[in-house]
Amino acid sequence: MSLRSRFALAFAAVGAAVAVTVGALSYLAASDSVFAEVDRTLRSTTVALTRGMEKREEQTPAGTADTADTARRSPAGQNPAGQNPAPFPGLDLPAPGGEAAPQPVLQAVARDGTPIRLSGPLERLPVSDTARALAASGRAGESDTTEIDAGGHSYRLLTTALGESRGALQVAVQVDQTRDVLAGMARQIAAVSLAVMLVAAAAGRLLAGRVTRRLARLAEVAEEVSTDGRVTHDASEPVGGRDEVGRLSASFSRMLGRMVAAREAQERLVHDAAHELRTPLTSLLANATVLHRVTELSPDSRDRLLDDVQNETRELGHLVDELVELALAGRRGETEEPVDLAEVARRAARRVYRRTGRLVHVDADDSVVRGSSPGLERAVGNLLENAAKFDADGGEPIEVHIRQGAITVRDRGPGIAAEDSGRVFDRFYRADSARGLPGSGLGLAIVHDVAAAHGGSVSAGTRPGGGAAVGFTVSRSRLLPASRPRTKTATAD
Repeated sequence: MSLRSRFALAFAAVGAAVAVTVGALSYLAASDSVFAEVDRTLRSTTVALTRGMEKREEQTPAGTADTADTARRSPAGQNPAGQNPAPFPGLDLPAPGGEAAPQPVLQAVARDGTPIRLSGPLERLPVSDTARALAASGRAGESDTTEIDAGGHSYRLLTTALGESRGALQVAVQVDQTRDVLAGMARQIAAVSLAVMLVAAAAGRLLAGRVTRRLARLAEVAEEVSTDGRVTHDASEPVGGRDEVGRLSASFSRMLGRMVAAREAQERLVHDAAHELRTPLTSLLANATVLHRVTELSPDSRDRLLDDVQNETRELGHLVDELVELALAGRRGETEEPVDLAEVARRAARRVYRRTGRLVHVDADDSVVRGSSPGLERAVGNLLENAAKFDADGGEPIEVHIRQGAITVRDRGPGIAAEDSGRVFDRFYRADSARGLPGSGLGLAIVHDVAAAHGGSVSAGTRPGGGAAVGFTVSRSRLLPASRPRTKTATAD
């Protein structure tokens, strides 16, 4: 079953449950109210009948008869069956056939359980065991209410004990119309509940269609990616919306965008790496071919050949190391922590000094940033090694300038041409002036990735007075409150 259908069924179920609950409560409340009114009518009629019997007893000489005997000899009791009885004395009852409600049925029950018809359209009312018990031994005012079927109609029957073994009185009213009204109300409630359920289902399906349409689009994109691993431009566009589905879509689109960028970078890296590896491998293959005739070479030629093989192998190993470094950039999961940029620069300067013997002058403020200490140290180290490679004379120390998260390395080399300044951070890019120098063209690309990982940017230009000024920045949002503009200098040696 589709998610849209499930939404529609859920809305229909909730709507039906609410409608049925409200309808049932309304029906019960109406039923209780109507029958409470009927019961009040029965009680008031019973009270009036009791008072009328008490007045009749007051007119009868004491000790001549009990209430049941009086009822037997009353005009109502003496009238033959089928005739219209006279109302009980003292009780004002509507006449049969009047425009008022149907005439109530009045009946007395002797203490031995004998029914005595008093008034009403029925010849007699059924006397239950409960009614006999009330007539025989019930306390005065004790009553029982029930519903009966008699004469083809439904009646609400109230039996009230007179007390002192004087019997009981029964009053019944016809409730057919009341039942019909309540049945009609029940049918209306059922119809309304069904209508609410259908409207809720339609609304649920409409709303689910709007929600699931976007989810279906995301599902199509996910299936496309899982099938061939490729994402089209349109597939990575957000489907819109500010709700949870819209947020999911936006996050999903950003994730796909990063996947696309990562795949393109991976393909570009593989292509460039294959191109760069081809040159040293070709040279090594040629040298290996010459080594087959090593006995025919002069000692000087053998030495040059072995030096060439050694240099090519070293360069190949360095290239592989940088490729691995570049491929793993951003995937190491390095923990971010407060990093003192001046201390990072000093550590990188000491390492470069040990490798190249070049002095490095560090001019830094108290910039402390939130970032990866190993990554930032690799970036500064690559800048210093690049400067040491191009400034081979070593007449002056290499300078590291740090201000508010911006790191710049300056040298006195040949500088960077204007047409090269925008491309020196590309992978494997080698300026014409650098093609005769060792290196793979990946060092500054690693600097670019580290800067991007810290929300910064890279820059390359010419130093005033000659040389190059190459550096990167860390996002100012990563500067910690411990950072101060105070300057401190040091020379690594």
